[in-house]
Amino acid sequence: MRGSWSILKRLEDIVVSSIILIIIAIPMLLIAIGVKLSSRGPIIFAQDRYGLDGRRIRVWKFRSMRVTENGDKVTQASRNDSRVTPFGSFLRRTSLDELPQFWNVLVGDMSLVGPRPLPVEESLQCAPWQRQRLNVKPGLTCVWQVRGRNTVTFESWMRMDLEYVRRRSFTYDV
Repeated sequence: MRGSWSILKRLEDIVVSSIILIIIAIPMLLIAIGVKLSSRGPIIFAQDRYGLDGRRIRVWKFRSMRVTENGDKVTQASRNDSRVTPFGSFLRRTSLDELPQFWNVLVGDMSLVGPRPLPVEESLQCAPWQRQRLNVKPGLTCVWQVRGRNTVTFESWMRMDLEYVRRRSFTYDV
């Protein structure tokens, strides 16, 4: 991630995320009101993940659960998880809970496209060959999301992330 390609990618991230944040400002305000009215707690949830070069980053999301777990040991949500609020379930199904991550892209912790930012615990379970994914910034979207994120295993989407690391280019991002 060095040289002119990284400069072009960063410029793309800044321009696109700025435009999108302006466009989604009102929908994000409505979602924030919905989160606040539907359950007690903060509107935004931040969770530690690993970013470029294994540096910890805080990934922002609209809170969709009754709890706000963060740390080295986090229980990931499962289907019919009782911690997920009804409004949070809608946000998760539509991926609207991830809209605040455009801020992560704008400030440079993430990119629009890249490997999925793994929770800390999942990252620690990765085999050494899987850690190559930390050679690029994590992305708001990634190959496995485009190819059908609910139909693949951890192993297969990890391979897709590594495919992205090997093939990364402006064309591949598009």
